Amino acid sequence: MSDTHNSQNAHDGHGFETVAIHAGNTADPLTGAVVPPIYQVSTYKQDGVGGLRGGYEYSRSANPTRTALEENLAALEGGRRGLAFASGLAAEDCLLRTLLSPGDHVVIPNDAYGGTFRLFAKVVSRWGVEWSVADTSDPASVRAALTPKTKVIWVETPSNPLLGITDIAAVAQVAREAGARLVVDNTFASPYLQQPLALGADVVVHSLTKYMGGHSDVVGGALIVADPALGEELAYHQNAMGAVAGPMDAWLVLRGIKTLPVRMDRHSANATKVADMLSRHARVTRVLYPGLPEHPGHEVAAKQMKAFGGMVSFQVEGGEEAAVAVCDRAKLFTLGESLGGVESLIEHPGRMTHASVAGSALEVPADLVRLSVGIESADDLLADLQQALG
Repeated sequence: MSDTHNSQNAHDGHGFETVAIHAGNTADPLTGAVVPPIYQVSTYKQDGVGGLRGGYEYSRSANPTRTALEENLAALEGGRRGLAFASGLAAEDCLLRTLLSPGDHVVIPNDAYGGTFRLFAKVVSRWGVEWSVADTSDPASVRAALTPKTKVIWVETPSNPLLGITDIAAVAQVAREAGARLVVDNTFASPYLQQPLALGADVVVHSLTKYMGGHSDVVGGALIVADPALGEELAYHQNAMGAVAGPMDAWLVLRGIKTLPVRMDRHSANATKVADMLSRHARVTRVLYPGLPEHPGHEVAAKQMKAFGGMVSFQVEGGEEAAVAVCDRAKLFTLGESLGGVESLIEHPGRMTHASVAGSALEVPADLVRLSVGIESADDLLADLQQALG
């Protein structure tokens, strides 16, 4: 099996765009194919009992296509180990069951993906893990939520769906002082815009379904870690629990990552134009986009991000029904869950992606609309939103 521990070393000194294309993408030694083959295989012929050819024995444990993706992920995030899973939640589940035991405590953000909240509130809590909510944009709030049993501080930045910004370096310091690990969900930013490990995080989580895949045609998740020993622990649990990325899915994500930099540049440019238009629209009461100077996290985002990403949320006058009507009237923006694809999406978080947080400390405003701004013509996107707003 290829060594994923030091996968970034071969690409030290290269620009991100170069690493995105070349890390893990070694030409096939048999044919010279310039992209890794899809190793659609379950088991491997062994060179004698216990003689593993290249380290491969069974594709739950390791598969060459998945190895290529895992090497690429580690290189992009500047990590020592990357691990690819069947979904983002599968990655989160493996991480939590590796790091936590009954009686441990986790600090979670007051704005987070609904599936992450559901995992903590309805699944992990059933085996004795406790959690508290904090405003992670305020390090003092995080510190106040700590207990002697806190093992993990969980952060999303930008957050989903309110686009909150957390100062990763500041919260990493809080985590170090508490002897806890800092986990950063980097899905909204992608490693092109933000690299949490370099800012002090211990683990980066991705839904590969989103910007990394980038084409709304694959579901996947990832963990990237700075500590090789933790990487080994996670790899053990990944194999023991089995929710691994399949070879076709790994190949699709690898293909998507090659265009990640150019896509993120366009997503960010289009989202900036959309946020600017919405901030001046009479029917919009609030725009949530870290690229706007009035956003409370703008200065921190400018410090730790290359650009501000493709996600924009906004609130409309008229309440929940008005927000739902905007979603229904959109034509070029497709009504749908998920995000990060080349096509633009629109949704009502309260009734869709974040319905699971209703009645909790993470409940989202009823008049909120969330946009995943794609890479279409910006003028066409602006025109569609203007007609949808009425």
